[in-house]
Amino acid sequence: MIEFKNIRKAFGPKLVLDGVDLTIHDGEVFFIIGASGAGKSVLIKHLIGLIKPDDGEIILDGDDVAKLTETQLYRVRKLCAMVFQHATLFDSMTCAENVALPLRKHRGLSPKDALDEARRRLEQVHMHAYSERYPAELGDGMRKRVAIARALTVDPRYVLFDEPTTSLDPVNARRVDKLIRELSDKLGVTSIVVSHDLASIFAIADRVAFLYKGKLRKVGTPQEFLEQTQDPIVRQFIRGEADGPMEV
Repeated sequence: MIEFKNIRKAFGPKLVLDGVDLTIHDGEVFFIIGASGAGKSVLIKHLIGLIKPDDGEIILDGDDVAKLTETQLYRVRKLCAMVFQHATLFDSMTCAENVALPLRKHRGLSPKDALDEARRRLEQVHMHAYSERYPAELGDGMRKRVAIARALTVDPRYVLFDEPTTSLDPVNARRVDKLIRELSDKLGVTSIVVSHDLASIFAIADRVAFLYKGKLRKVGTPQEFLEQTQDPIVRQFIRGEADGPMEV
């Protein structure tokens, strides 16, 4: 499991995370939601050592990530792959070549073996037919799936998704949702998803954490968010209401 214990982080005078305690269980699809600037992306970047907390612990498989050296973080980054908001693919390479890059670098495969394995990974995300296409020839949703295939090449136990459906049309957004759910159900991957997309949350999440002004406001199942919350700020966000107590 993953545990965040009393995580505090400030950038200059701005306190972004203010004592966050959170446990994420193996195999679940876990969403972190909240208004822009609430600290969602900052929180998950702590997990792979891109950001160090000012105080607190991040426990991953018994190790405190915050105390690891850059060399020791290499193992963590193989366990935890990150899919950023933008696909960040190389336009001069085919989809298969993009996915083959980490296979050659981290697993030492020959160019031919790396491409064979890359095509298998693309098949896992239903993109095998586009192996020899270039990213510029594809839509945003397809590029996002190629980026997910590339993340899978290190056989991660955890995949971190930062706003995976932002900028996608509703059809492609739901395809990405389905793929995230599939990774957990078929491969046993734990998915941690930062998102504003309410349709995604209620379609595929096992549990949801709501961050507000750097603090955890509520953690629960999507059904609990819909039916059992008496918190007006959480209720306003979930219902998408313009008027109410939430400050942004």
